[in-house]
Amino acid sequence: MAPSCNHNQNHSQNGQFLPQEVVVVVVPFPAQGHLNQLLHLSRLISAYNIPIHYITTKIHSHQVNLRAHGFNPLSTNNIHFHEFSTPVFNSPSPNNSNSSVKFPSNLTPSSQISSHLRNPVAKILHSLSHKNRRIIIIHDSLMGSVVQDFRTIPNAEAYTFHSVSAFTLFLYVWESIGRPFAIDTDMIKELPSNEGCFSPEFEEFMKSEHEYSMFNSGKIYNTSQAIEHTFLDLLSKEQISKGQKQWALGPFNPVVIQGTHQQRHKSLVWLDKQVPKSVIFVSFGTTSSFSDEQIKEIAIGLEKSQQKFIWVLRDADKENIFSKDFIKKIELPKGFEERVKEKGIIVRDWAPQLEILAHSSTGGFLCHCGWNSCVESISTGVPIVAWPMHSDQPRNTVLITKILKVGIVVKDWARRDDLVVSTEIEKAVRILMASEEGEEMRKRAEELGFGVKKAVGEGGVTRKEFDSFITHITR
Repeated sequence: MAPSCNHNQNHSQNGQFLPQEVVVVVVPFPAQGHLNQLLHLSRLISAYNIPIHYITTKIHSHQVNLRAHGFNPLSTNNIHFHEFSTPVFNSPSPNNSNSSVKFPSNLTPSSQISSHLRNPVAKILHSLSHKNRRIIIIHDSLMGSVVQDFRTIPNAEAYTFHSVSAFTLFLYVWESIGRPFAIDTDMIKELPSNEGCFSPEFEEFMKSEHEYSMFNSGKIYNTSQAIEHTFLDLLSKEQISKGQKQWALGPFNPVVIQGTHQQRHKSLVWLDKQVPKSVIFVSFGTTSSFSDEQIKEIAIGLEKSQQKFIWVLRDADKENIFSKDFIKKIELPKGFEERVKEKGIIVRDWAPQLEILAHSSTGGFLCHCGWNSCVESISTGVPIVAWPMHSDQPRNTVLITKILKVGIVVKDWARRDDLVVSTEIEKAVRILMASEEGEEMRKRAEELGFGVKKAVGEGGVTRKEFDSFITHITR
């Protein structure tokens, strides 16, 4: 999608906003899970006829647009993409399968790359400040240093976007400021530690970036009162919020899916032929890699489970996904694909996850519990087999399995260095897909998904919160 240079007139249907009164500048962290969430949010804000300026590197702009799905591409015609070249950094191999810290080392260069966006962002902000009454900056919590120059612009204000669950964020802040008030002990019983979730370098980077949020006017979350009202209430407490406003505007992804491909992906064509709720979707996001031995155990476990499946089998993203560097083809046990050809399909490239989850034949999701995947699964009413890898995923797993009760764990965080053997995978898949316990989870997931759809609909709690946010920034 090429950068757009036209400037749309900023009229709302009720005539509330004037031409070019307010523009929104969106600055995502350059990693797929972050880019994707903020592109979806940009699309939602632009539906209010507010121009969006989405700023990232050339590579990451191309990446997020190439992978966008679940909505009509024409709905981004009020989003202006600003793409900047940045220096090339050595990007370590994404294969972190044998390391004691599972956090993907290839994400560390993203933090170095992003620092080079500060000057281009400042120039765009100053330029826009002369043409508009107000500039609203929505930046990833990891991009505070990049947008810091907004403080020199009188008609600019900034909002921090947090790409994780309210549950995970609340616990992180609550623990870091010394647990200033008591909470329900069930919530923190068997809570996994943060040990091993991030590399030491990335932890330092996160801490340094969070310092910048004190200058902001509020926080935005990709969650909903329908999913996490308890934790949103806790985040709003004065000791945590420090008086900043907060908005739960999620889920950002569409809850009613529109196909975006003229030629449907092969996985969707295959799903059309399956029985409702009969297929488990297996995908571990863009930042996780497995050892050859673990791949073999997953394959045997899926085969023995006798359940139908779609397995996205690809290595973690490199820093530049378009690089021509050698990509290792992941080997499967001999004869596996031939034996399971009636039961499942292997996808070795990018898959339209949201469309797969929304398909009537999909009945479960074996995943890493990244927040994008959790929100997409919840909003489509699909229960989860959780296998956390790093970052916020271990605590998202607690939210999914113990609090919302819409999933089960296949690998506990305490056993993160262990090989998960095929019998464990087979058992977890069978429980979710072919047992009464799994059926109960599916019903709860469907009820939660229905609640989310209601929340984003006319008069729903999320729609009201979104209207409130738009009223606030255009005041």
